[in-house]
Amino acid sequence: MKVTFNRSALAEALGLMTSIVPSRTPKPILKCVRIAVSGKEMRIYATNLELGLDCLLSEVEVGEEGEVVIEADRLSAIVRESVEDVLVLESSDTTCDIRGVDSHFKIYGQDPNQYPRMPAFGSGGGDLTIGLDNLQAGIAQCLFATAKESSRYAINGVLWEAKGKKLMLVATDGRRLARCRVDLQQAASDGQERKIIVPAKTMALLEKLGKREKEVVAVKLVDNQILLSCANVVISSNLVEGNFPKYEDIIPSDYDKKLTLSTQAALSGVRRAALLTSEESKGVRLSLTADALVFSGSSPEAGAAEVRMPVQYDGEQIEIGFNPQFLIDALRVIQTPDFQMELGQPDRPGVIKSGNEFLYVLMPINLG
Repeated sequence: MKVTFNRSALAEALGLMTSIVPSRTPKPILKCVRIAVSGKEMRIYATNLELGLDCLLSEVEVGEEGEVVIEADRLSAIVRESVEDVLVLESSDTTCDIRGVDSHFKIYGQDPNQYPRMPAFGSGGGDLTIGLDNLQAGIAQCLFATAKESSRYAINGVLWEAKGKKLMLVATDGRRLARCRVDLQQAASDGQERKIIVPAKTMALLEKLGKREKEVVAVKLVDNQILLSCANVVISSNLVEGNFPKYEDIIPSDYDKKLTLSTQAALSGVRRAALLTSEESKGVRLSLTADALVFSGSSPEAGAAEVRMPVQYDGEQIEIGFNPQFLIDALRVIQTPDFQMELGQPDRPGVIKSGNEFLYVLMPINLG
């Protein structure tokens, strides 16, 4: 195999690859990427057996077709540190040579026939299509609420509910829930509702594709896998098994304490009130009266903070405590200048809404 390639294009592809290549694994070949050259194309593959990535590089000059499997981190370091715009890669059996103007690297690889094969997206469109910018905006509004570690495996992912030309993304860690709606460009041709759970790592990889204006993501569902094709990248991922919680049951619908707040003013108020909290007293108190919303936080060793925000409100007074970081996570992804807050009793969840597209439910904490 022999191929001449653009160094920066390969560096960008390897940046995605190394994000899924496992650093520790009982199968050393999974620390590698497979490079396959044919026709006028060069494809790079990476997988950890749960999540796979197939990236096409077209800015190449093929001298001889073939394939090689080499360690991802070493290849990435060589490409990153090289100073040339163009590099040449040659391989014979399991040995790979990379040459620049003033450099020559010889890497020992593994047998390409032993590298796990990943499903191809194939020809034709997907079951669903969605604008990449829309999908990435939706991911930003819900991914943070997924469970990082949980024995309830289903909440380690994001629920996708596709109905008509709308896609609902829902995430929860048991203490909060984020839900957002995004528009599909193309709905399922059979008109049936789709409901799947996509792993958080797969959603994070979609974010790492970067901003690609007007790019479209085509989605295929094959057995227990999801395939996502966008521009020169195909992501293949196992779906999360299990039942996602019936989130509709925990969204309050009977609240009478409602007010509209400035997104930036509320975000600033929470951040400042949290400055003097500690690990032991990490809650922020919201005190709502007819003319003001007061954010307050304190700790015995640091002191106390109070931030006053004028509001228009005609309901009864209430005091309620929340984890400030959980509030900040939601407020910083709201894309509108104002949002609606709805409250019940101090021991019931708070609700944040931004139009019809974003909803956030947050359990209160007892501040004593």
